[in-house]
Amino acid sequence: MVRRTKAEAEETRHRLLDAAEIVFQAKGVSRTTLQDIAQAAGTSRGAIYWHFKDKAALFNAMMDRAILPLECGFPSADTRVSDLPQPLEAIRSGMQHVFDLLARDERLRRALEVATHQVEYNAEMTAARDRHLRVRGHYLALTTDLLELAAQRLGRPLPVSAQHAAMGLHALVDGLLHNWLLQTQAFDLPTVGRNVVDTYLQGLGFTAGPPPARAPHRRARAPSTEA
Repeated sequence: MVRRTKAEAEETRHRLLDAAEIVFQAKGVSRTTLQDIAQAAGTSRGAIYWHFKDKAALFNAMMDRAILPLECGFPSADTRVSDLPQPLEAIRSGMQHVFDLLARDERLRRALEVATHQVEYNAEMTAARDRHLRVRGHYLALTTDLLELAAQRLGRPLPVSAQHAAMGLHALVDGLLHNWLLQTQAFDLPTVGRNVVDTYLQGLGFTAGPPPARAPHRRARAPSTEA
């Protein structure tokens, strides 16, 4: 048996993840078999089991790879929230990063469409459900801390608890993404997302965020006088 190099093994792993995204999107997670993914990737089922324990582990790896760029928009896990100079701006910029990246990144969009519309959390996918709850819990806790700190610095209490305010914001954004992924041409996600988040934060008693940067104005070209 020929031993594969580390680079070859990594290339096969990514090919399997690419195939999983496409097949999951086309057939749904529950109706997709590991053989379907192996066939789409041009490998054997043995190659899948070399890299992943089961379908849930493959799904989780696919989501981790797709979502990793999103994490760059939020404070890292080792950042102390109390050290952030503008906690409210951390929320705005983090959410805007999500909207902007989704609008232009086809891989991320495909993975989130699978996670939103094509997965059933049945017994086979328990590990995927656990991952979803873990990620959601992390960002809910982060948003709670940021809202609480922002209210303290404003010197005015929130109309509801910081935890409930964070849950409301995440439910709002989840619903927005859910609808956009159904029909991505229905509205401009970065623009609508920014307005929705700002409106919600204003409802909590915060001021509006800074206006979006405008593109440089271009002078209209004079009509040609050539015959």
